[in-house]
Amino acid sequence: MIWDYSDISKMVDHALLKPTLRTLDLEEGCLMARTYDVASVCIMPFAVKQCADLLDGSNVTPGTTIGFPHGASTIKSKVDQSKTALADGCTELDMLINISKLLSGDWNYVRSEVQAVVDITHEHGQRLKIIFETCYLSDDDKIRLCEICGETGADWVKTSTGFGTGGATLEDLTLMRKHSPDSVQVKASGGIRTLDTLLSVRDIGVTRIGTSSTQTILDEARRRLDLPPIEFNGPAENSTGR
Repeated sequence: MIWDYSDISKMVDHALLKPTLRTLDLEEGCLMARTYDVASVCIMPFAVKQCADLLDGSNVTPGTTIGFPHGASTIKSKVDQSKTALADGCTELDMLINISKLLSGDWNYVRSEVQAVVDITHEHGQRLKIIFETCYLSDDDKIRLCEICGETGADWVKTSTGFGTGGATLEDLTLMRKHSPDSVQVKASGGIRTLDTLLSVRDIGVTRIGTSSTQTILDEARRRLDLPPIEFNGPAENSTGR
């Protein structure tokens, strides 16, 4: 499949989520993402306003996580977290479902929390990704979640946090694309570290990836396209939690 640099860079959500990251790492990560013109930066919630300021005037959007990393926050807490992030300038939210409630078969609870965060996000004109943490779920669970995300109006379904026991697989991504309506996009996260892996999931219909290997992937894309390298001396790769 033919692609250009922006086709690849605009698939990347650069992850800045490792709890040991320093303020300097977060700042440099945002500037690197801006320099490479990725889709978004997914940063820890307390740093959203700083991230939005650093990305202001670029085509890179600020994003953050809700209910991270276990999904165990109450629905009210997830809504409150979302309101704060949106007020701080966040344009894309990545919310992890309550895994415990799902595995207990309480689908009404899962639907309610997805709908609550979809509603508050869309009221602010922004977009929401629902994280499944697929490593803990059966195929039937994943299919039902895809259906709920379609019915509630979520913008993406997403495989993983990057902190579970497993990440994105081609099998899970194929299943999620098959069972999600066209209005819902698919994001691969967890273990996406090379350009070839990105291209493989792109062929399935994935539109976004979450990764901390942004420079490695995009440097290789530019090399294959015979584009000049981008000069950026920033934080060490793979320190960012994906």
